[in-house]
Amino acid sequence: MTAFNVVRFKVKPGNAEAFIEAHRNMRPTLKGFISGSLVRTGDQTFAMVGEWRNFQSIVNSRPQMISMLDQVRGFLEDLGSDLGVTDPISGESVIKFGPPKKAAKKAAKQSAAKRGGAKKRATKRTKAKPAARKSTPKRRKR
Repeated sequence: MTAFNVVRFKVKPGNAEAFIEAHRNMRPTLKGFISGSLVRTGDQTFAMVGEWRNFQSIVNSRPQMISMLDQVRGFLEDLGSDLGVTDPISGESVIKFGPPKKAAKKAAKQSAAKRGGAKKRATKRTKAKPAARKSTPKRRKR
């Protein structure tokens, strides 16, 4: 089951841009890591949200994540309440939300239009041809 980790940070005054840039330059190669986002939650506060294939992937990657934290530790301020410089939480996803089906179809259609417009996909379904209509002779007017 997909898992997530969220880590809250507070940077020292004047260090926000350097903190962001340090994350831009990171190229994590963590086994089971799907994607992540650094989210700015205030002038000096951030949260890192990571998506993982499963919870065990998070557990196995903790030493590497600590190594990554060590690269930005100098930019961070203690959060207080005996937390240190981070406030990490993690767990398995129990519900996945997405747009309503109608909205999802519309978004997919718009995305396809942006990618290629009139290009036809090789896998596109073709409509069955309508049955041939028998022609009837036209009546002449007298």
